[in-house]
Amino acid sequence: METSLHQQLKTHYAGKSGRTEVKLGAYRIDVVRRGELIEIQHAGLGAIRDKIRTLCQSHKVRVVKPIVVRKLIVKHDAPGGTVVSRRLSPKQGKLLDLFEDLVHFTRAFPHPKLTLEVALVEVEETRHPGHGRRRRWRQNDFEVADQTLTSVLGNHRFRTAQDLLRLIPGKLPTQFDTAELATALGEPRWIAQRMAYCLRHMGAVETVGKRRGAWLYAA
Repeated sequence: METSLHQQLKTHYAGKSGRTEVKLGAYRIDVVRRGELIEIQHAGLGAIRDKIRTLCQSHKVRVVKPIVVRKLIVKHDAPGGTVVSRRLSPKQGKLLDLFEDLVHFTRAFPHPKLTLEVALVEVEETRHPGHGRRRRWRQNDFEVADQTLTSVLGNHRFRTAQDLLRLIPGKLPTQFDTAELATALGEPRWIAQRMAYCLRHMGAVETVGKRRGAWLYAA
């Protein structure tokens, strides 16, 4: 079922001149605006990889990946019932979360006709008692009923692998491993490993050897 967040983002990107839910051959496109096809993808980018590769053969395409950087959780005592609590989620998304998905999208991006846009969003998430499709559940469990858009806090657009490479702050050695990349990013090493994987497959960096069992990369 489509969330309110997805509907609102379609309206946001359509603006006054765009059309939503446009049938194009075997596909349905979220937004068509000024000759550009816009797909908004909350789920993994790998799920639309083949679709995007096909569309890019003949159209200009933009893939919008929303990342929730601020979430207000509102709990009701029943579907549509009384609000029992409101709190900010301690989990905050960030731009580098993109690489969790991008590892499954390197066969589609980069492409001359493709723009990848990250929308940093603030949402309100409504929950009510239930356990959804989970096999294991406990009494007093809550399930997500809907997400609504509060605001779009920022946008980052990427058209080339070099655009992604610019997300690395400061200076790295000419040859670096993922531990050094993690230090430069101020993030856990697993994020640096995924980033290095993506950049290597996109041609922005290359492997140039090993040091104490760790791959060395150079831009």
